[in-house]
Amino acid sequence: MTASTTINKGESPNGDNSASNVLNQKVLGSRRFSNYWWAIVVTSGATGFLLAGLSSYLKVNLLPVTDATQLIFIPQGIVMGLYGIAGLLLSLYLWLAILWDIGGGYNEFNRETNKIKIFRWGFPGKNRKIEIDFSTKDVQSVRVEIKEGLNPRRALYLRVKGRRDIPLTRVGQPIPLKDLEVEGAKLARFLGVSVEGL
Repeated sequence: MTASTTINKGESPNGDNSASNVLNQKVLGSRRFSNYWWAIVVTSGATGFLLAGLSSYLKVNLLPVTDATQLIFIPQGIVMGLYGIAGLLLSLYLWLAILWDIGGGYNEFNRETNKIKIFRWGFPGKNRKIEIDFSTKDVQSVRVEIKEGLNPRRALYLRVKGRRDIPLTRVGQPIPLKDLEVEGAKLARFLGVSVEGL
């Protein structure tokens, strides 16, 4: 699912979470398998294009799988080189997003202190750490958003007084519907609020 849930205090041995006072959810950011996969694919493809372009310019074969010295530098070699540079810039962005774990973080719900903390990693700079703190008393409901189609969207939100709905789940891959329903119901039960959208 989006988040791995950890109950910290007072969890009963039979797995009943009703006695717990702190609920932690780890939120997966950009360090997921699909991002690693695409970063590797883009890096290797872009490197191949750049080496093909350089091979056509230098007339020295830099590729182990094919002979790129047969390419005419203008226009074929130069275009392949530009594709390679663009691809390497894209792969650099993907690797940096993975390194910085953009979107990763946690949600902490504490019934002892009546506080909720939402934490996410952002891009380096002034707003690298994104933190939202508010009281559990301000939570009105847990909202489940389900949108199917070409661009499916399945996410959990907190409805909070005086704020926009706060997203609790990861961005990107849609969450399995069953996991979304279970997590939404569990959180609503923990906070003592209703679930909207189911």
